[in-house]
Amino acid sequence: MSAADLPKPPGKPTVVRRLLDGLYIGAGLLAGAFLVAIFALMLGLSAGRPLGIDIPSGDDFTAWCMAACAFLGLAHTFRSGELIRMGLLVDRFEGRLRQVIEISCTTLGLAAVSYFAWYAIDMVRMSWRFNDISQGVVAVPLWIPQLGVACGLAILVIAFVDELFSLLRGNPPRYEKPKPKSNDEVIERVLQGGA
Repeated sequence: MSAADLPKPPGKPTVVRRLLDGLYIGAGLLAGAFLVAIFALMLGLSAGRPLGIDIPSGDDFTAWCMAACAFLGLAHTFRSGELIRMGLLVDRFEGRLRQVIEISCTTLGLAAVSYFAWYAIDMVRMSWRFNDISQGVVAVPLWIPQLGVACGLAILVIAFVDELFSLLRGNPPRYEKPKPKSNDEVIERVLQGGA
């Protein structure tokens, strides 16, 4: 997905808008790179065993790549409208009441994500301060693999703040896909993996 695929507010995009969209796309691309790294490591671990080739701490590196992939992809997924969202209640409302509900839900989401980001960043800081080292065959300072989780959550906080300001300006939620206009569009979305 490119920057052109992300929902855009009306009007010409500002420098800040382009920077934020670039941040979300960059984090998504980095998550994709970690996904490729997971594939390469798993392939190396699986194919290497019969050949007698061992990747030292391969399981550790795979787990760290998986965590970085999952967390770095959150902001891009949120902005693309692909993050799981409970719309059963919200979708029943229209107009100003729905706007208030969207703002309230986004504020609660921001509070929860900020809480997790704060402690993830603190975990990285403490690991760096106490020089925590992994216990695997390859000694790695733990703050390095923890950085993917902390950065992913911090970028997600930025995405939530960005969305909250947009909602407060009266814009529709950018994380919500428009309702399908025909039965064919519903079928097309289902075939593409969305709803």
